[in-house]
Amino acid sequence: MSVPTQGTTDQPLRVAIIGGGPGGLYAAALLKRLDPSREITLWERNAPDDTFGFGVVLSDETLGGIEHADPVVYAALRQDFVRWDDIDIVHRGARHTSGGHGFAALGRRRLLEILHERCRSLGVDLRFHTEAPYPAWLAEEYDLVIAADGVHSTTREAYAHVFRPRVVSHRCRYIWLAADFAFDAFRFEIAETQHGVMQLHGYPYAADASTVIVEMREDVWRATGFDELDERESVERCAKIFADALGGRSLKSNNSTWTTFRTVVNERWSHDNIVLLGDAAHTAHFSIGSGTKLAVEDALALAACLEEHPDLPTVLTAYEEERRPVVASTQRAARASLEWFENLDLYLDQPPRRFAFNLLTRSRRVTHDNLRLRDPHFTEAVEREFGCPPGTPPMFTPFRLRGLTLRNRVVVSPMDMYSAVDGFPGDFHLVHLGARALGGAGLVMTEMVCVSPEGRITPGCTGIYTARQADGWRRITDFVHERAPGAAIGVQLGHSGRKGSTKLMWEGMDEPLPDGNWPLVAASPLPYRPDSQLPRALTRAQLTDLREQFTSAAARAARSGFDLLELHCAHGYLLSGFLSPLTNRRTDAYGGSLDRRLRFPLEVFDAVREVWPAERPMTVRISATDWAQGGTSADDAVAMARAFTEHGADAIDVSTGQVVAEEQPDYGRSYQTPFADRIRHEAGVPVIAVGAISSWDDVNSLILAGRTDLCALARPHLYDPNWTLHAAAEQGYAGPGVDWPAPYRAGSRPPRSGRTDTPKTRLRLTS
Repeated sequence: MSVPTQGTTDQPLRVAIIGGGPGGLYAAALLKRLDPSREITLWERNAPDDTFGFGVVLSDETLGGIEHADPVVYAALRQDFVRWDDIDIVHRGARHTSGGHGFAALGRRRLLEILHERCRSLGVDLRFHTEAPYPAWLAEEYDLVIAADGVHSTTREAYAHVFRPRVVSHRCRYIWLAADFAFDAFRFEIAETQHGVMQLHGYPYAADASTVIVEMREDVWRATGFDELDERESVERCAKIFADALGGRSLKSNNSTWTTFRTVVNERWSHDNIVLLGDAAHTAHFSIGSGTKLAVEDALALAACLEEHPDLPTVLTAYEEERRPVVASTQRAARASLEWFENLDLYLDQPPRRFAFNLLTRSRRVTHDNLRLRDPHFTEAVEREFGCPPGTPPMFTPFRLRGLTLRNRVVVSPMDMYSAVDGFPGDFHLVHLGARALGGAGLVMTEMVCVSPEGRITPGCTGIYTARQADGWRRITDFVHERAPGAAIGVQLGHSGRKGSTKLMWEGMDEPLPDGNWPLVAASPLPYRPDSQLPRALTRAQLTDLREQFTSAAARAARSGFDLLELHCAHGYLLSGFLSPLTNRRTDAYGGSLDRRLRFPLEVFDAVREVWPAERPMTVRISATDWAQGGTSADDAVAMARAFTEHGADAIDVSTGQVVAEEQPDYGRSYQTPFADRIRHEAGVPVIAVGAISSWDDVNSLILAGRTDLCALARPHLYDPNWTLHAAAEQGYAGPGVDWPAPYRAGSRPPRSGRTDTPKTRLRLTS
């Protein structure tokens, strides 16, 4: 069918809306208000006063959008909103309060009443107790079909081949309940029972009412017997478990059932003249806010795009382009939050204030700096408990690994520079590493330094397989120790395995050399990419030779003056190739189970540890997931970390991926840090977190929350070699955790820009 363009006078746009939740109702009201000639019909299978859940939380940003788009709705909402600023975290009898957060909530039923009234006053045709016609029929009869039919959207399923939804169920069970009193804060309460840990999320939505959500892992839910209780019994059991939080009061339900949260993601949000809105298009866990908030913002964006663009295809494209990045960011934060609660038992033994800080910053949207602005007294108390001297940001506290004390928690991450000739580290490496050592980082790491000519990734990779190369590295470590006192320098030893003999990164990353190739070896004869060279599977004799290459390189590295050695067992290089089930298909003692896949990397680690000076620390970099089905899992990563720790590793450098070419990483801010967090708490070993950590605020937040011990940053140090010095200056810190080199001290304050002494205008004359 042909779709009429917006603004046509002879054929007003006819709109069908499936679903009478807040998103669908608000879309109906907005579209009718913007063009009264529109014919808008909304179908809702339930009664007008049927609702699930109790209170709805909306942000100030969302309310601002509502106020601008429809002052009538905003005025009605404002009369019923309950506002508060505090968050209470109650754990093991300790209650900690953080203020300055700013919340607004009202009853879901009241929200629906306001939207019903607004729709009726504008002339929207609301059809309750009525199943919507089949979407295909609506698409023929109406010019625009808005599917706001929720997480179980029948519209989405009818066109699943187009929308291509991905629905993921998570590990916790939860139930929506209510209490007949108002909490005086957003309350998180932790209950440790004989069956496991449970949590309560509670917040007021009226002067005499609060939403109460009880959540726990599936195994705890079953062990407690909730799977055998009816609704009344479940409600009574929850009230008993959280009697202290409720003051002994009862809870009430509204057809409440235990459910598992499902994250919904769609590859597309529209098909012809059908568009998804709200939970039909996307969901975000309730622990970071309200699905209602996202649905209302969708409605605002869709209405605005209809006003701004001339035809429906352009409208729907613009709507998705506007909303998708916002929703993706929200879903990343929501996933971080829900996974934090899924793994709540990891954090139970943290000091009380640090536990509270960890909970508040779990989604990575609330940060150390942000929380310091909201509630400086609370944040300062957490810092004192952590051990920060007055005026010292967490990132500038020292950290000890064996005989090495790092002056701060910042690490310059290993970054291949592809600038060596015959493996020799020349002037470029001296300037590159020396500049970053002068820039204030506690630890500067080399790129992967290869243990043999055949172990290089590219012809431009460095090595330490000759005495001349070792002398070149000695020149660099001497510079760091003499001219950047307080900075430590570490070497990362590795072998490329099946990912070797390729072009320089900027000439074609992972592409094979056109000529001059060297033979490749790996755990199994599997090429990295279809066009990659086929490696030979290593024999027992070759394994022995490789182990000796690593030990010889480690001995040279010790003589070269490195303070720390890291064994590279990540990113699909040779040792990583043994660890992943996707790249290790061996049937001998070095393949099969994880214990057997660990065997050769551990043999290499033991041999290197034997020749590496006892007082100097050793770390191991691993890929904690392959981002591919059937690959290394998070459980495997914890087991790997435990194994290396038992063999003497002082810390685990937790990276991810780059093991198989078909990986599908879940990129986002600090996206790899949850793996480090889990390893730190489950394996009980210090960790280095990496992966899109870009700001000093991120570093402070991760360290203070106890998710990592050190933070390794790569690209920020390419952008700014003095990143750490500038982080200190921007925070007003001048303590022992960082030191401006004497020749640079005059630059420790930002230069002034432009005149600041221009006289102010005191009088204006008009003709």
